[in-house]
Amino acid sequence: MTRTAAAPTRQPSSERQGLTLAVVLLAVFVVPTSISGTAVALPAIGADLHAGPAASQWVVNAFNVAFACCTLVWGSLADLIGRVRAFAIGAAVFTAASLACAVTPNVYVLDTARAVSGVGGAAIFACGSAIISTAFDGAARAKAFALFGTVAGVGVALGPTVSGPAVDLLGWRWIFGLHALALGLVLVCLPAVARTAGETRTGAAPRLDVRGAAVFVLAMLALTYAIVQGSQWGWTAPGTLGLLVAALALLVLFTVRSKRTPAPLLDLSVVRDKAFLAYCLVPVAASFGFVTQLTYLPTYLTTVAGHSPSSAGATMLLLTLPVLVLPLAGAKLVERGASARGVVLASLGFLVAGDLALLLLGPDTSTLVMAAPMLLTGAGMGLSAGLVDARALALVDPAKAGMAAGFLNTLRLGSEAVAVAVFGSAVAGLVAGRQATGTAPAAAYDSAFHALLWAMAAVCAVLALAVVALARGERRA
Repeated sequence: MTRTAAAPTRQPSSERQGLTLAVVLLAVFVVPTSISGTAVALPAIGADLHAGPAASQWVVNAFNVAFACCTLVWGSLADLIGRVRAFAIGAAVFTAASLACAVTPNVYVLDTARAVSGVGGAAIFACGSAIISTAFDGAARAKAFALFGTVAGVGVALGPTVSGPAVDLLGWRWIFGLHALALGLVLVCLPAVARTAGETRTGAAPRLDVRGAAVFVLAMLALTYAIVQGSQWGWTAPGTLGLLVAALALLVLFTVRSKRTPAPLLDLSVVRDKAFLAYCLVPVAASFGFVTQLTYLPTYLTTVAGHSPSSAGATMLLLTLPVLVLPLAGAKLVERGASARGVVLASLGFLVAGDLALLLLGPDTSTLVMAAPMLLTGAGMGLSAGLVDARALALVDPAKAGMAAGFLNTLRLGSEAVAVAVFGSAVAGLVAGRQATGTAPAAAYDSAFHALLWAMAAVCAVLALAVVALARGERRA
């Protein structure tokens, strides 16, 4: 697909571009922080609001489900009403919902407010990507997206670190209060951003495909709810299978409608671009190869290797540090003439190698031996973080950048939910099966974890091959 040139606009000053990037990155930092950081507060929330484990867990799940359901809708809406305007609405929704979380009288109001926060967070990610895509060009765009990936990674990694002391010193309600304060600052600065980020709209009447949006949201709701509950109900339970079948039927209906509607929620011509689709698959590979380790490796370290929680947390820095430093390195390599496709493929190779190398992990494995596999896996995530967004959106007509960003981020979060749920359910099933034969709990978890490492490496390898095949027709970076 040939990228259509945007309408000529006066080039904004570097100061205004810097402000635009700072505002977007602040909002982007808050969203993943609110996901990983809120999990730390769940015990305090449950105790204070007298909530059971299921109701408390939906403080996190409600956000994730709403985020996954609404990202594509926000991206398409941004193309119609303007990216900055849609970003502002999302930031306002997130701010109001965070305030509601801070003053909630019970866990049910909190769960509802977190779902509303997820709706706002979806707008921040989808529209933030589109703003960067249209406000920056060339090497500046690559660097901006690298910072986007870095900040998102920092938010995930530092969420527990920031939220833990806040809970201890101020109470769990202040976690949401701090989110509201940060997004309030974003809202104050947005008028200046609107003058900097050149808006690109479709030029048509601002009408959203409401029926298509409803079908897509219902499909994602059924899919994500099945994934969230599948590990509890069982993957073959009637409720889980019924939701999965409903999700599949709704997605088929959505595809048929997209083909027949003049202005669909998702223009299928965007997805038919093989190179664009190739870049969209990279975060899916990272979900299986990296996010699963980030989620379940701490449990292995404490359950099997005998690490204390603080020691396990410190060891996990080996996995997260590359995510904090390598996005900019990847952008710099491309700026100096390296092929963007080559950098992305190298990152996928690191994911596969890191997962396989972690098979060396055992109850008595030293941190020094673990360092190489964990750093490799982190490099696989960090090297392409931001770069895939920059390359994918560079392939799309600027008028459809919001839609494309929404699709990319829907795949990103949706695949994370799938990978984490499937990995967790599979580990639990394997552990139960081995314990039934008399294997000790620690040994059972050790064996199950290694079996799943093989599976995750295989998934990453298959996706890497798919990326290679799809990206063959891309223009040289």
